[in-house]
Amino acid sequence: MSHAGAPVGGLLVLVDPVARRLDGESVRIAKDVLSAGAAAKICLPDSQEEFARALARRGHRQPVIVGDDRALVRAVGLLHRERGLGDGAVSLIPVGQVGSLGLARALGVPMSAVAAARSVLDGSVRTRDLLVDDSDGVVLGDLRIPPLRAVPRPSGPSVWSAYRSLVRTLVPSGAPVGHLLRVEADGQVLVDVDRPVHDLRVVPGPDGLAEVSVRAAGGPGIRARAVTVTVSGSDFRYRADAAVTGPVRRRTWTLRPAAWSLTLPR
Repeated sequence: MSHAGAPVGGLLVLVDPVARRLDGESVRIAKDVLSAGAAAKICLPDSQEEFARALARRGHRQPVIVGDDRALVRAVGLLHRERGLGDGAVSLIPVGQVGSLGLARALGVPMSAVAAARSVLDGSVRTRDLLVDDSDGVVLGDLRIPPLRAVPRPSGPSVWSAYRSLVRTLVPSGAPVGHLLRVEADGQVLVDVDRPVHDLRVVPGPDGLAEVSVRAAGGPGIRARAVTVTVSGSDFRYRADAAVTGPVRRRTWTLRPAAWSLTLPR
């Protein structure tokens, strides 16, 4: 679904502090293009707290985030928690290091500050699915539980040296180590704690369902499509878009179709 993305009520341009430090020229260009094409209120928060306060006071202005993937996820998360995602589209002008813009690229946002700013003014609004966990965290693009890596500690007491030798014998340094997890998709067990999980990935699918892929020991890869995905078992960390969270022992993610909107080029 898409429609004309002309901002009603003006723009709230939130410039992430990291973007200002890394690439002031791209920030300046984005502000100039937006200010020339619409009524734009420019906010330069110095902290995440100021960022959150400015977003909460946006009124009827359309939020435009100038920053990297983390800034976009932070904004969508804040809007989700205040139940404000239905108020209108979010826009992103990607400014940051190349490695911090993978989500923006995957979502179809132009990598040029000029092109991204122009799409804010005359682009189309596209609805996007959202993964929401039971702690009210959000995932816009990619959720992963990657394999652990066995990393021996530095030399120490003799007891530890003996233990380290045993670990090296059983698990070579740098080899992947599986998580002992139970993975359920809509209540169906995909893998249990008796089969170590070496990799888990969940992404929003094209049909209102999440696509789940699991690589576990002793068998082929497992794929499923579901609305809810629950992972439990031993302590684990997970990567939600650009951020690593945990350790936790249990987490459930629920796919919410068309939960938020993003302005993209026509």
